[in-house]
Amino acid sequence: MVAFAAVACKGKSGPQGAGGAGGGPPGFPVEVAVAKTDTVRDEIAATGQIEALQSIVLQPEVEGRIVAILFREGQEVAAGTPLFQIDSTELAAQVAQLAAQRDLAQQDLARTKELLAQNAASTSDLEHAEAAARSADAQYRLQSTRLARTTVRAPFGGVVGQRFVSLGDYVNNTTKLVSLQTNNPMRASFQVPERFARSLKPGQEVTFHVAAITGREFVGEVDFVDPVVQLPGRTILVKARVPNPQHLLQAGMFIEAHLVTAVRPKAVVVPEDAVVPLQGANYVWVVTEGKANRRQVGLGVRTPGFVEIASGVDTGEQVVVGGLELLFPGAPVMARVVDRTPQVAGER
Repeated sequence: MVAFAAVACKGKSGPQGAGGAGGGPPGFPVEVAVAKTDTVRDEIAATGQIEALQSIVLQPEVEGRIVAILFREGQEVAAGTPLFQIDSTELAAQVAQLAAQRDLAQQDLARTKELLAQNAASTSDLEHAEAAARSADAQYRLQSTRLARTTVRAPFGGVVGQRFVSLGDYVNNTTKLVSLQTNNPMRASFQVPERFARSLKPGQEVTFHVAAITGREFVGEVDFVDPVVQLPGRTILVKARVPNPQHLLQAGMFIEAHLVTAVRPKAVVVPEDAVVPLQGANYVWVVTEGKANRRQVGLGVRTPGFVEIASGVDTGEQVVVGGLELLFPGAPVMARVVDRTPQVAGER
């Protein structure tokens, strides 16, 4: 009987060990990744172009004939640099004549004051002399200003563009002379849909790539948000100031921009292939104590290969990324952890 009992016990314990813990079915082999904490950014993607901070087409303030061109097209110039010289012979003669008349008026005024002191002139004579002196001085200063404007100067520093006139051309205040625009800093200009209106403010970071400059990312700071929504597209114009010390950026270049509206340094992220869309909602399979359970989750920012979990999963929990096709609530699993490294930043 003792021998029989030993055999019976041995036969009873053998099948239980072969079935796994508790005698249940073997677990499904799955791959899991650990939900991690990372920094993510809310970004708005947009396309636009590069603009100069200041850009004008110079026109003369006096009329006359061009007698000198003092620059070359494409030259970088400082503010106040002479660019054109308009014939000033006639104006110079007028200024000399007015200078002489001003001197005579000043002398008459001085004599009138002396005569008044000797009671040889009246107060009325002094008033007329003072008025004549002021008028002569005003005429002189007016023509002197016009004479100075025969030299056309750069109103700000920048790069001189296309020239529209040549030596000997007769110009007036409607004639286009040359284009001039700043080249450092530049501006990134783009349109944002109006649904993001409450997320826009000066000081936000903008990163962008230029189609003509491969492999280079540029960074700027928003300094203008248009308060008016533009029709018919219902978009908002946004501009960002961008340093351009190497003069790589040129006005008119096409850009693909990303405007950062929020940064969350402690966001929960999981691999994108862990998310299962179902009937208008999103789910993940979470492994706890060797069993898989489905949870509904809220999604946030997406990055290449990863997605932010706004709700439903905590940092450190294991989510199924491989072999989830056959899972059901409470399914036993044999999990193998795989390493995934998330990337910073993203876009809705």
